[in-house]
Amino acid sequence: MRIDAHHHVWDLAARSQPWTSDIPQLNKSFTVDELRPELRLHRIDATIVVQTIPVTAETPELIGLAATDSTIAGVVGWVDLTAADVGDRLARLQELPAGRALVGIRHGVQDEDDPNWLERTIVRRGITAVAAAGLVYELLVRPDQLASAVRTVQELPHVNFVLDHAGNPEIRPGGLPAWAAQMARLAACPNVTVKLSGLVTRPTKWTTTVLRPFADVLLEHLGAHRLMFGSDWPVCLLAASYGEVIGAADALTAALSPLERAALFGGTAARWYGIPAC
Repeated sequence: MRIDAHHHVWDLAARSQPWTSDIPQLNKSFTVDELRPELRLHRIDATIVVQTIPVTAETPELIGLAATDSTIAGVVGWVDLTAADVGDRLARLQELPAGRALVGIRHGVQDEDDPNWLERTIVRRGITAVAAAGLVYELLVRPDQLASAVRTVQELPHVNFVLDHAGNPEIRPGGLPAWAAQMARLAACPNVTVKLSGLVTRPTKWTTTVLRPFADVLLEHLGAHRLMFGSDWPVCLLAASYGEVIGAADALTAALSPLERAALFGGTAARWYGIPAC
């Protein structure tokens, strides 16, 4: 099974996506039907759809979409981690007719001013509730928040984490060493996996040569069995087509064995999100 572990959909007729207002290429609706030809072309069997904005209504809608589209094997949604009744809110989502599709929760920590937002007591309580509900917690952070994310993974060993977009490294001259040191620290924690996703939009102009040192760090420290491919469609379209993203991932992992490639392009996601093999 080949899995795209990270993509988005949104319908501007249902609600606005304020973060796209000054990005014309993304300031329109995107559907699974639009993505489907790419999935077929590149032999992607299943996907994980991920929340985009912190509104209560979005996650039930994504769960409902998973109920009607067999391509979507899992949903990473959103709840207010700081809410006093966060556990009840998670339970209500899981009690929806297709609530089993909910596999994780994410908050856009990258939009929080506080670089240590993840270390607030009330936030940690919410993340613990996510784990108690049997869900993974996905980390979406800026580079200056990565150290706090690593400490959170270290200090909450009972929570299963996924680091989105490899922590959004600064792909520029001199940007590798500090990020690589954090990946080494993260690799010592068995309760986390990392998405090989979102990298094409990080540098001003990407090439596989530019991305390779970062991919090599991930492979060296985490290995294919703790990495999962994600396209980050449609955000990736700012820098690359779906096919180009797949092609870059293929090139960056060409030295892996067939078993390792099977893990990175599906097995890790299936294991971490509890997706049946067939």
